[in-house]
Amino acid sequence: TSGMVRSFVSQKRLALAGASRSGKKFGNVILRELKARGYDVVPVHPEAGELEGLRYEKSLAAVAGRVDGLVVVTPAAQAARLVGEAAEAGIRSVWLQQGAGSEEAARAAREKGVALVSGHCLLMFLPDVRGIHRFHRGLWRLLGKLPAEPARA
Repeated sequence: TSGMVRSFVSQKRLALAGASRSGKKFGNVILRELKARGYDVVPVHPEAGELEGLRYEKSLAAVAGRVDGLVVVTPAAQAARLVGEAAEAGIRSVWLQQGAGSEEAARAAREKGVALVSGHCLLMFLPDVRGIHRFHRGLWRLLGKLPAEPARA
């Protein structure tokens, strides 16, 4: 898993499913943090128009060839469908944010050859982590549950 985590965060072109038009969901927090760290992020939302100052795409098919990975910050019930849609769009790397993981999504990833990271908070692994996430990450490293720091680009 540690290699998959490092590999995922080293990708700079990501799609994100799970941000809302209200701006109040955790997906919006992750979207803002990715933007702030220089990631090229494309929000995917069926009906949003624009999210966090970025033009959204209505489907993962619309971002085929433009992104390397997908961040999923949706309820678990939607995750397996999104993993399948990612595979169809040629996206071979998916991060299921804590709460989005399910056995169904894991099975879909295995069947479709998608590298899946699940059960971790992406914010803990991004470069220049601040605040509570830095503390959380330090605690995990102390407990031996965390891979080494990702290499800086």
